[in-house]
Amino acid sequence: MLYHWREAVPEDRLAHLVKDAWRAYVRALQTRLTAHAVSFGHWTILRVLWEQDGLTQRELSARAGVMEPTTHSAIQAMMKLGYVRREQTADNKKNIYIFLTRKGRALKKTLVPLAKEVNDVAVAGLSERSVETTRRTLVSIIENLADDEANSETTRRMPSTRELGRLIADADKGNGSPKKLSR
Repeated sequence: MLYHWREAVPEDRLAHLVKDAWRAYVRALQTRLTAHAVSFGHWTILRVLWEQDGLTQRELSARAGVMEPTTHSAIQAMMKLGYVRREQTADNKKNIYIFLTRKGRALKKTLVPLAKEVNDVAVAGLSERSVETTRRTLVSIIENLADDEANSETTRRMPSTRELGRLIADADKGNGSPKKLSR
């Protein structure tokens, strides 16, 4: 990967660099999480619940940045592992809320230091100023892209995996260009 970025395509798009940096972060963290039998997907859900326990699946999906079916599958697996439980509250019988168990809450003491370790490894040799500049730059990129989405004249949305699969299958069948996503 390093050869690719330093020599083969040194002027490639920033998006590719961010994607490969993200993949490297995920690999580094997943190798550490594996020693504790925690997947990266479960880590994502746990992080959200450590900040605010007792969210609906929809709220949890939005905060974790994943689709609801993905969250549902993760919750099912995490329930089997004893990390979370589902409950209705006395004041709202309609919604089901996801709560950490004692075991899920206790993972924070073990797993958060692993994430901090990955961050330390990633910025080794960089000055605090460089790290802060990178942080500000990435936040600005995120804000710019969020503004672009919010201010789009046409409605753009992320299709579900199933919907995207249907669009690709239609295009592969020779039905011309894929149909636009319906709202």
